[in-house]
Amino acid sequence: MSTEPLLSVTGLTKHFPVKRGIVFQSAVGTVRAVDGLTFDVAPGETLALVGESGCGKSTTGRLVLRLIEATQGTIRFGGRDVRSLSRGALRDLRRDMQIIFQDPYASLNPRLTVGETLAEPLKLHGIATGEALRRRIDELLGEVGLSAWHALRYPHEFSGGQRQRIGIARALASQPKLIVCDEPVSALDVSIQAQVINLLQDLKAKLGLSYIFIAHDLAVVRHISDRVAVMYLGKIVELAPKRSLFARPRHPYTQALLSAVPVPDPTAQRARIRLAGDVPSPLNPPKGCRFHTRCAHAQDRCRQEEPLLLPLKDGGAEGQVVACHFAESIVPPALVPENDPPYAKRLAALRKLSAAA
Repeated sequence: MSTEPLLSVTGLTKHFPVKRGIVFQSAVGTVRAVDGLTFDVAPGETLALVGESGCGKSTTGRLVLRLIEATQGTIRFGGRDVRSLSRGALRDLRRDMQIIFQDPYASLNPRLTVGETLAEPLKLHGIATGEALRRRIDELLGEVGLSAWHALRYPHEFSGGQRQRIGIARALASQPKLIVCDEPVSALDVSIQAQVINLLQDLKAKLGLSYIFIAHDLAVVRHISDRVAVMYLGKIVELAPKRSLFARPRHPYTQALLSAVPVPDPTAQRARIRLAGDVPSPLNPPKGCRFHTRCAHAQDRCRQEEPLLLPLKDGGAEGQVVACHFAESIVPPALVPENDPPYAKRLAALRKLSAAA
């Protein structure tokens, strides 16, 4: 992979104003949905964003694509400042940046045939017309495992897995370099999940794609990602290569998240890290470290000083950065090693399904 990042995000922030009143609205607060994210995505890399619901994963994906406007921060794609682009220049850039939505039932227009759905981006970007347009639609359907005659059918005639394949084909139509995958398999059955994940990996290898993969299922993340960014209340608390993060998580929240991974063995003896309380409101996040209200290792410094996302002083894994004042002194538990029988069983089952898909 190239050392020059395809996507570079610095200080990305999105605050949503909360207003009260019907006619004369006044701001009464601010939801800090995303608060100062910094990360890169290299060509051909899959960066996974994980965390609890409401932590800002999907908002981050939409900010990168400028589907919603950031409050502040820098987004550079292929060396271009995305936030400063005009409407016309942004349309041209969108050929290189696409998205696969979570819900395969709501993301397709029920009044358009599959062929018409795939033709829209091809016509919009001037990629193909006439006979070339028909051939390109057939090629796209073939790339996602569907037949050319499926172009004549409507979305309601397909299963959820087939609809998601159509969504993937639509994302591929403009020949992008980066695709934001917003929980693309969470609404599908496990066996269908494996097929879609396998398809995404094949397309990545064939077309040299980069992914921002947003997900809850850590087994899926471990299967498809190269690096993992763990988010909590609008911030990245740990960012590391996949193997390093799963083998030796250093942030207390990451450790708790991995300890909650379900295993299919009722006799397994694994320590579950239980967090006290609920996630604080993004309207009024805690001062200092945002995780300190639920962290068993919190000290006075955590309540006053916000930790920076920095490499570990004890070395840690290459590329591993953690936002915790005491990451070096917290002993990482052996949560989900590669050869742990209960977890390995879940991971092996997913790999077997992917291989058979």
